[in-house]
Amino acid sequence: MTAEKLVRELRGMLEDAGLSGSFLVRDLSNGDEIGIDPDLEYPIASLVKVPLAVAVLERVDDGRIDAATMIDVPPGRIESAGPTGLSRFRHPARIAVEDLLYLSTAISDSAAADALFDLVPPAEVHRAMLDAGIAGITVRHPMRDLVDTPAERFEPGNVHLAHSLAIGARTSGRGHAVAQLDVSRANSGTARAFVDLLEALWVPSRIPAGVAERVRLLMAQNVIRHRLAPDFSSDASTWSAKTGTMLNERHEIGVVEHDDGGLFAVAALTESTVPAVIQPAAEAVMARVARILHDHLRG
Repeated sequence: MTAEKLVRELRGMLEDAGLSGSFLVRDLSNGDEIGIDPDLEYPIASLVKVPLAVAVLERVDDGRIDAATMIDVPPGRIESAGPTGLSRFRHPARIAVEDLLYLSTAISDSAAADALFDLVPPAEVHRAMLDAGIAGITVRHPMRDLVDTPAERFEPGNVHLAHSLAIGARTSGRGHAVAQLDVSRANSGTARAFVDLLEALWVPSRIPAGVAERVRLLMAQNVIRHRLAPDFSSDASTWSAKTGTMLNERHEIGVVEHDDGGLFAVAALTESTVPAVIQPAAEAVMARVARILHDHLRG
């Protein structure tokens, strides 16, 4: 099957699942790639925690930050929503920078990420991406700016109404009435830019080798494995990844390392047209589309 025909069929598969999306898979051994609208810009939600980890670890690497520095995190000081981590703590915590990196990247703890953003502000994280030659990722704000969405204004049983607003308020230019979904105001990026970042981490030349190695380890320790991981993890492969979720947006980026030496970077950025918080079928289709693209490229 030609790549063009395959992409048409996969677009239909996504549409049937109530999804639209931007995908890119790249063979890191030779640069070959295949994708679906890989240059379409999306708000990136928790995917920003990978650039954040790079920026913090670069400062650890050159001595500007001591990884053992203890950060006091009183309850309520960092107002970052999230189902895991420091946002659920009821008592003060003192945590080392290196451990905040684990919490932020491996379990997607937004409160831990904001403690790191206090050390390395968004503008400096953005500059770290530009210095690495990655121009398609824009970092504008910390994670705490994501908590004031329509979803927080509804009772749990009515959160689907916030998703209805998110679905219906997108403009043709990728703007949005909800600031966190507006690519001109939110942290944003493209599938291609994130694959470029993954390549810079797995084939390091523009990012210091020690920094790249540490970020790879944090992504390998990712505990959120319900999205693309089921289609990319096996006894013969390793999946290292980071997810991002905001209202009707569901993303994941990662690298699959096969035991035979195959090395593929994958980025999947999607938005749903179904006003529901939990959509396991859509997650499964998202993963299946990414895997089919990978298999076509792998041959």
